[in-house]
Amino acid sequence: MELTDLTGAPFTYPGVGGTADGSAPAGFHRAKVAAPIGNSPGAFDRAAEALMTWRMHASFGLPLKATSGRAREGVETVGRLGIGPLGLDIPCRVVWALEEPGRAGFAYGTLPGHPEAGEEAFLLEDVDGTVRFTISAFSRGARWYSRAVPPLTRGLQGVALRRYVATLRRLAEG
Repeated sequence: MELTDLTGAPFTYPGVGGTADGSAPAGFHRAKVAAPIGNSPGAFDRAAEALMTWRMHASFGLPLKATSGRAREGVETVGRLGIGPLGLDIPCRVVWALEEPGRAGFAYGTLPGHPEAGEEAFLLEDVDGTVRFTISAFSRGARWYSRAVPPLTRGLQGVALRRYVATLRRLAEG
């Protein structure tokens, strides 16, 4: 899948932007993980730069092609999980983004071709010198194989969320 394939594509779920206020459409599974990731000088700046420039995703093992080198509303991305013909395209569009003193983050939502339907948000906050990272999401299966075994897909999502935290913690500490 190419980025040009996403131009004008609709989101695949209702309630676009729901992660900004904590809402989720009925029938969607919610997931959330929050953890401190650092408190050394510069940890917030390093983490924010890694998050907002897709470096966290690449270090996690999900390199993205994106229409911009920085997360901002409207940017489209395509990641790929797996190898060769067994790989899955992961197309998304950023629905909100923020960068302000002590807070940075974004959320992206799924586009046609993604195995899930929903939204995932990544938020960094500097709370009295400790950098906290919160990931929140709502989702449900969008393809037959992701709808067939919801406990498995939820378990995999939980593993991915914890790995994102560990990845950004490593990047924050330099």
